[in-house]
Amino acid sequence: MNSLKGMSPITINIIIGTLFGRLATSMCIPFLAIYLTQEKQVSPSMTGAIIAVSSLFGIAASFFGGYLSDRWGRKRILLISIFAWGLVFVGFAFTQTIAGFFIMNALNGLCRAVFEPTSRAMLSDLTDEKNRLIIFNLRYTAINVGVTFGPLIGLQLGSAASTTPFLFAAFMYFIYGLSLVYTLTKSELPEDSVVSNRVHFKDALIIVRKDTIFLLTIIGLVLSITGYSQFTSTLPQYFSSSASFDNGVKLFSYLLTLNAITVILLQFPLINIGKKYSPLVSIIFGNITICIGLIGFAFMTDLPLLIVMIVIFTVGEILMFSMTDLLIDQMALPNLKGTYFGAMGFTQLGNVIGPWIGGVLLQYFGANQPIYLFGTLVVVTGLGVPLLLYVQYLMKAKAKKIIQQQII
Repeated sequence: MNSLKGMSPITINIIIGTLFGRLATSMCIPFLAIYLTQEKQVSPSMTGAIIAVSSLFGIAASFFGGYLSDRWGRKRILLISIFAWGLVFVGFAFTQTIAGFFIMNALNGLCRAVFEPTSRAMLSDLTDEKNRLIIFNLRYTAINVGVTFGPLIGLQLGSAASTTPFLFAAFMYFIYGLSLVYTLTKSELPEDSVVSNRVHFKDALIIVRKDTIFLLTIIGLVLSITGYSQFTSTLPQYFSSSASFDNGVKLFSYLLTLNAITVILLQFPLINIGKKYSPLVSIIFGNITICIGLIGFAFMTDLPLLIVMIVIFTVGEILMFSMTDLLIDQMALPNLKGTYFGAMGFTQLGNVIGPWIGGVLLQYFGANQPIYLFGTLVVVTGLGVPLLLYVQYLMKAKAKKIIQQQII
């Protein structure tokens, strides 16, 4: 940690801002579905569409959002997107129509798709390679702390019955934006953060499309995230409807809290082990561990054993997500880091496909045939392992080829 004493004020600003940004988002957005169905009498199907549009827009815009930071410079894109994001939360607070909520949540996904890859690319620009793992994971910790306490604050503010709390979220984002204005103005920016070689969008798209290793990595991560996504989609439905649990909703809420606490407690001990290996090895083991956790839920009904399973599942989550940013950072071309981080947004397809697959399986097998439900989910998730192992083989072959060319 001593090597981080010279951390850029911008880096500190982004990490602290990430904490408060996720706090702001999670004290409002998780309650949006409840507000729409109970207060606005919106149908469940339309509510689902309004919630889903954020992720869909985020996936569609993620590549372009990252490209913009390479094309026009990180500072400009960070400031435009953060203040636009604040305005979106103001819009949430005052809109009264279904169309209005649909548009606001679409814009919410768009702003996130532009700001997130740009901020990660900025962190990479400002950090020495040896310190990037710890910086990326400080950001990951900030996300988890924000997501842990945000819903509790939202509950106290009455987010399920009013859109007024969105104004608190907007205020946080405007403060975050003003702090970025100050630190970005007062601090010296690396050349890549100011402007790149102005690569054109078509050229950036061709470069990434031809990067077979990167594309296979994206597919492998989509399959891995498909398994992880069951935690907030299929698992709560399973616990609430299975005859094996007396009060499944209450039980799952305990496991949800335990998941957040486990992430905070185990993240840095695990990355100290993971950094001895390549990021890809950590992600592969993360996939396997998530699969073990999933299949464990098919057999465990007692609280102590469920606690063990949720800890195992969370270890897999940490191994996978704590190394993803570093892996993409290592794969990205120096002048296209924003573009590569933006393309990472396509991995969120796992969060779209996963809940759908889990829902179909739950409807077909029911909550009282968990072995078939979770067994099938493990098979789908586990398909990511051989694919990522192949990526590891290709990366080693590529590195070997580069060394041979240098010798020649």
